Amino acid sequence: MKSDDFEAWTLLAQRSVEVALEDWVPSDAPARLGVAMRYGVLDGGKRLRPLLVLAASEAVHGLPEAALRAAVAVELIHAYSLMHDDMPCMDNDVLRRGKPTVHVQFGQAQAMLAGDAMQALAFEVLTPDGDAVPPALQARLCALLARSAGHAGMAGGQAIDLASIGLNLDEGCLRDMHRRKTGALLQASVLMGAACGSAQPRAWRALADYGAAVGLAFQVVDDILDVTQASETLGKTAGKDQHHNKPTYVSLMGLAAAHRHALELRDQAHAALAVSGLADAARLALLADKVVERDS
Repeated sequence: MKSDDFEAWTLLAQRSVEVALEDWVPSDAPARLGVAMRYGVLDGGKRLRPLLVLAASEAVHGLPEAALRAAVAVELIHAYSLMHDDMPCMDNDVLRRGKPTVHVQFGQAQAMLAGDAMQALAFEVLTPDGDAVPPALQARLCALLARSAGHAGMAGGQAIDLASIGLNLDEGCLRDMHRRKTGALLQASVLMGAACGSAQPRAWRALADYGAAVGLAFQVVDDILDVTQASETLGKTAGKDQHHNKPTYVSLMGLAAAHRHALELRDQAHAALAVSGLADAARLALLADKVVERDS
């Protein structure tokens, strides 16, 4: 696939997700709750998780309406997690996506409630009335998202992260933490897209492997960027992992080895696609490249 074609697809996909978020995230929730929700999710971020959903769905000829809803749902979960992670009881950050974090802008109680409401909204989006998303597919999408966001995934990984401050984790423990905290939702994005179509067992296993590699690569690169980029480039506070004495791939391996590991994970993602049997997985391959080559 040509670079220009991929960029055009990316812009179109991002716009479709943005329009859906604008439509489905309410502005009229009580006591400015909707304002805080919209502030936390609209007009910001790379929308990588929705892009993975949509690219995987297209690779297996999935239902477009189901894929769009899955893309929006996974972004809602991601945005809610950022709202809560940024709060003083967690990472205590004041900058996100180039603007003040939700709790700085609206207060801690409103940030907590906005995150709670967005988590619930994600599952509401996945369960529409009518025939656009068959009930069995609704249930499968909800299960994939719930497992990736709960104790076995994102929430469990964040708990490990908070409990590991000041500790020297070995590579296995660090990998487990990041596969849960960051990787699980990225892998679920791929599998939710695959669930929208007719992925055969071979393709499903390959996409699961691809999602796992991309998910871990994303966190390795995040660790690298935290020490190599300025806050203005990242859109969030740079150097905070070192400041909080958190274990990272850079602190464990060193910068050069961490970068090599990110490239290895990208190659693993490409290898998984090569054995998937999917006729057109070019967009997924380019998304893996984008994860490793990004500067923010």
